[in-house]
Amino acid sequence: MKHWRFVLLLSILFGVTGCGINNIPTYDEQVKAAWGQVENQYQRRADLVPNLVSTVRGYMEHERDVLVEVTEARAKVGSIQADESLINDPQKLQQFEAAQQQLGSALQRLMVVVERYPDLKANQNFLALQSQLEGTENRIAVARRDYITAVQQYNTEIRTFPGRIWHSMLYSEMEVRPSFEATTEGAEQAPQVNFN
Repeated sequence: MKHWRFVLLLSILFGVTGCGINNIPTYDEQVKAAWGQVENQYQRRADLVPNLVSTVRGYMEHERDVLVEVTEARAKVGSIQADESLINDPQKLQQFEAAQQQLGSALQRLMVVVERYPDLKANQNFLALQSQLEGTENRIAVARRDYITAVQQYNTEIRTFPGRIWHSMLYSEMEVRPSFEATTEGAEQAPQVNFN
């Protein structure tokens, strides 16, 4: 009799562990790790921008407004506390993304200015930093994509069977997480290129 109880208990234990009971905390940790990568790439960009600005400053005193805008946008990004509470608060996440978008826009305007100054474009230091900045922007896009995928997997798990059952029984304190949305007004429209 004891042998059958032990076998039954062991079967239930194996059945419970194999049915996804640990998926929700696993996916939650994946979301946190993916967000950490997004923050890491934003930090890389924030560290790189001052170097880019100081290199450019030596070549283009006439375009001081653009440089000031980049510096101010970078300072605004640095003033927002990016911690774990950010990914749980849609409003804070939106503010953080707006600051990142402002910095990205300022950097785009800086690149347009660069097109007007062949000396600046030819400078090896600037070219190296420009390449790093482009790589960073690509890394940010990849990190954001990975975060969106992790949030999607987590949210799907807690809203579908059997994850919904485990969520209501064991993990009810874990809520649906917000994901990124297009942060630029009209982002779905193709940009207009004008050479006039």
